[in-house]
Amino acid sequence: MTLQIAVAQLNFTVGDMTGNAQKIIDAAHTAYAQGARLLLTPELSVCAYIAEDLFLRPSFITACDDAVKTIARETAGLNGMAIVVGHPVGRDQRNKSINISQRINVASVIREGRVIENYAKRMLPNYQVFDERRYFAPGQGIGVFQVGDVSVGLLICEDAWFEEPAQLAKEAGAELLAVINASPFHVGKGYEREAMMIERVKATGLPLVYAHMVGGQDEVVFEGHSFAVGANAQLAGRAPSFVEQLYFVDVTRTANGLTLAAPTAPARDHDADLWDALVMGLRDYVDKNGFKSVALGLSGGIDSALVLAIAVDALGKDAVHAVMMPSPYTASISLQDAREMVRRLGVRYDEISILPAFEAFKISLQPLFGDKPEDTTEENIQARIRGVMLMALSNKHGHLVLTTGNKSEYAVGYCTLYGDMCGGYAPIKDVVKTAVFRMARWRNVHDPYGTGSNPIPERIITRPPSAELREDQTDQDSLPPYEVLDAIIERYMENDMGIAELVAEGFAQADVEQVTRLIKLNEYKRQQSAVGTRVTHRSFGKDWRYPITNKFRA
Repeated sequence: MTLQIAVAQLNFTVGDMTGNAQKIIDAAHTAYAQGARLLLTPELSVCAYIAEDLFLRPSFITACDDAVKTIARETAGLNGMAIVVGHPVGRDQRNKSINISQRINVASVIREGRVIENYAKRMLPNYQVFDERRYFAPGQGIGVFQVGDVSVGLLICEDAWFEEPAQLAKEAGAELLAVINASPFHVGKGYEREAMMIERVKATGLPLVYAHMVGGQDEVVFEGHSFAVGANAQLAGRAPSFVEQLYFVDVTRTANGLTLAAPTAPARDHDADLWDALVMGLRDYVDKNGFKSVALGLSGGIDSALVLAIAVDALGKDAVHAVMMPSPYTASISLQDAREMVRRLGVRYDEISILPAFEAFKISLQPLFGDKPEDTTEENIQARIRGVMLMALSNKHGHLVLTTGNKSEYAVGYCTLYGDMCGGYAPIKDVVKTAVFRMARWRNVHDPYGTGSNPIPERIITRPPSAELREDQTDQDSLPPYEVLDAIIERYMENDMGIAELVAEGFAQADVEQVTRLIKLNEYKRQQSAVGTRVTHRSFGKDWRYPITNKFRA
């Protein structure tokens, strides 16, 4: 073996430069003891990704600079070891009217107590959740350094999706490409990365090691899934997804050049990745923000059932409080199914009738409502009573309230502002209704965290979904079937198809007009909604930036 590379596939926390630096130091010492002489950490590992406007604060950059110095000092005794760390460098020229970015996104190579090489990211993404041109100027240089007798070329994330940076590294003498990354997850993204890096290897003829971050940060999740590609453009190894670990890649020089060898985790199906992303997104949001427990309203319906299952897998049953808040319109089977699910999972469960509060509201408002018939007003009052009760439990006991709405509901506004939208985190905000049903069935078959098999009663999955805010109500009373609704949402919202294109694909004009109109009208609700885990390539979060006041509809 010519060189052993360790990939620090670790979970970093934004702004915790001291903690992140210590993780890197510990990883370096562990990797060194096991024979590695090159440690790759992810993009912006020192401060973690995505730090957003923290990058604009001079004190934040100073703290990053100090952390890099600490890493250099504490690893100075690791003779011959190179450590690649990601961090921001530089400050802006800024006043109230202009901002000229002089900050760069850097990979620094530390060896024996000092920085021997800096490489600045050349290609800055500015789409989906990325705002890198707001914070960074593009790099102009090339980063090639020696580890033993191997010449390593550095790339940072987006650089590797374009031909020029890798080709320039090769022309500067690189024999192996080391790509450090912080690339947000969406379903299927890991295999898209593998395919793209194989193309990069084909273009350059150089083997490649892809080092990726793992963990949740607000709405985004990084799944790990680091990997290596040999010079023959074949996968040489793959790290497990959604797991922190030091991942080792062996590099051997032969007569035909460098060969790579590493353990290869099995390929996973998309639903397994989706479940782990939902679990990790919630767990890290709770843990990194200092919460100890969560509360949610359990209705006996499919959405709250799925959120409860995610919460138990993420946090354990003792950290979850489920509350059933029946109204006069709650079906007896909803109560039965809710009780059965909490029995299966073993979480704390309470029932609080909203009837007394509902009647009190109606009495108080009757002089102002007069003889107007009951309508959505009374439906929304019920949802808002439940929100008040959950927030009271949050205030009294310190729970983070989980809101249980799905992407289909957020799209068309079938959720109540200050009611069922009430909460601090929305675990299935980016999961459409058809996927909610699919994932409920998936979880009933699989028990990936050992919290109990078959947690969701079958009747919750098979009965028609209903908000149960009036007699004999179902979701499909006023919406297209979910198979149609979700297909329109995917095409219109996620992929920017226009109304004429949707109709040309065979969707009914009335359905298309209704759904696209509702998406437009409910922007004001979404902009007041809780953050939630992003699992598609376009969510109702940082990568959906539409004005509320708007007369245009595509």
